[in-house]
Amino acid sequence: MLQSDTAQLVKDNQEFSVDLSSLIKDDIIIVRAGEKISVDGEIVSGKAMINESTLTGESKPQEAFDGRSVYAGTTIEEGQIYIAVKYIGNNTKISKIVDIVSDSNALKTQAQQRSDNIADAFVPYNFLLAILTYIFTGDIKKASSTIMVDYSCAMKLAAPISVFSSLRDASKKGHFVKGGKFLENFAIAETIVFDKTGTLTKSEAQVSDIIPFGKYSRKNILKLAACLEEHFPHSLAKSVVRQAEKENINHKEEHAEVEYIVAHGISSKIKEKSVAIGSEHFIFEHLKIKINDNQKTVIEQTKSTGNSILYLVVEKNLIGLISIEDPIREETKTVIEKLRYLGIKNMVMLTGDSERVAKNITSLSGLDRYKANCFPEDKIEYVKNIKNTSNIVGMVGDGINDTPALSASDVGIVMHNCCSEIAKETADIILSNDGLNGLIDLRILGNRLLSRIEFNNNSIITINSALIFASILGFLSPSSAAILHNVSTALISANAMRKLI
Repeated sequence: MLQSDTAQLVKDNQEFSVDLSSLIKDDIIIVRAGEKISVDGEIVSGKAMINESTLTGESKPQEAFDGRSVYAGTTIEEGQIYIAVKYIGNNTKISKIVDIVSDSNALKTQAQQRSDNIADAFVPYNFLLAILTYIFTGDIKKASSTIMVDYSCAMKLAAPISVFSSLRDASKKGHFVKGGKFLENFAIAETIVFDKTGTLTKSEAQVSDIIPFGKYSRKNILKLAACLEEHFPHSLAKSVVRQAEKENINHKEEHAEVEYIVAHGISSKIKEKSVAIGSEHFIFEHLKIKINDNQKTVIEQTKSTGNSILYLVVEKNLIGLISIEDPIREETKTVIEKLRYLGIKNMVMLTGDSERVAKNITSLSGLDRYKANCFPEDKIEYVKNIKNTSNIVGMVGDGINDTPALSASDVGIVMHNCCSEIAKETADIILSNDGLNGLIDLRILGNRLLSRIEFNNNSIITINSALIFASILGFLSPSSAAILHNVSTALISANAMRKLI
C-alpha cells in the first residue's frame, strides 16, 4: 500500500488518530521513524531521514528539516517531523502517479495496440489449425504440438516491455514522459510548433550592442546608463547594470531628483547636466528630442535587428543607443537542424512579439515560418488547424499562455527548469534541464522504440510460424514445442528490455 489511511493529528498539544479524509489544509500531523507519510506537506518542526524511493527511485535516505516539502508514500527511517498538510488523497503526487499508471491502457502506443490486435486475431486461428491438423492427420500429438505454440504471449509481452524500456531510458536522460503514446507521437510528428520566449530564447534581456554618437565613448555610454538604471527593477535596466558589472565599469550613483515614468524612461541630473534614458516614445515624443539624418539611419538599422533599444540623452542631445536582445539559446539552431534531419518537415514559431522580432528569431534559429502577435487563442487555433490536416503536431512551450496549445497538440513538451507549474501539469513530456537538446534524445528514442516493436513482431511471427510448421510435420513433440516457444518468448522479451539509447 503506497499511502496510509490514517494520520496522527496534533491539536492543542495532543495527538489524535484520524482518517485522512478528515484532514484539512494547514492541519499539523506528526510522523515518526518507521511510519509512512500520508500527505503532501511542509515540515514545520523536527528532523528526519526520509526514504523517497517510491517517488524518485533514490534508495539513499534524504535529510529533511524545517521548511522542506515532503510527499505521501515516502517513509521516515530516522527521527520525527511535524508536517503542515498541503494536499491529501487524490491530490498528492503519489496519487497522480498511480492515476498515470491506471490510465496506461489509454496511453498505449499505436504500435503496442497493433501488437495486441494482431495477437488477439491469431488466437482463434491457432485453435482452428490444431483442429484441422487432427482432422487431416489423426495424430493427437501433432495437434497438441501446434496448440503449444501461439503468437499472443510474446506479442503481448514484448511490446509493453519495449515501451517501458523506452520510458526508463528517457528517465535516465532526465526526461519525464507520461506515456508511451506521447513518445510515439513525437517520433512520427511532422510538425513542431515552438513558443519563443523561454523556449527558443533564454528569456533574459542582454545588452547586444552599444552605439555612441559624437564625443562620447562606448564606455561612457554604458557607465552613464548603468548609473541611471541601477535602482530600477525592469529587465532592460537590469541587463544594462549586469553588462556594466561584467565589464568592471564602476557606475557610482551621481544623480538626484530622479523622475521615473513607468514603462517609458528616467530623467535626472548628473554633474549639473540633464540626462535621460528610455524608450523611443519617451525620448522623441515626451522629451521632444531632435536627431540628425545619420542618427536616424543608425536607429533604423538597429531596429531592423528586432532588438529593444534604450536611447540615452544628455542636455537634449542623443548621445547613444543601447541595443538589448533576448538571445536565442546556444543550442537552438543546431537542434532545429538535427530535428529536420530526423524527419521533422515543418517547424513553426508562434509568439506574442512583433513581426520584426519574430522574423529575426526565425532567421537566426533556422525555423521554417513564424506567426507574430499571437494570443493564446491564436496558438491553439493554429495547432488545431494543423491537426485537421491529419498531421501529428508537437508543441514546445513554457508559459501559462502556452497551455491551451500544449493541451490541444498531439504531444505537449516543456522544459523542466523554465516552465510554469500549470504548463508542467498540462505537458505530456517534461525535458531535463539540458534545454532543447532533449528533443533530439526523444525523437531518436521514439524512432528506435517503433523499430524495436516492429522487429520483435516480425521475429515472433517468423519463429512461431516455423515452430507450428515443424509441429505439423511431426518434428516436434508437444513438450518440445512448448519449451521452444517459451524460450523464444523469453529471448524476444529480453531483447525488448535492452537499452534503446
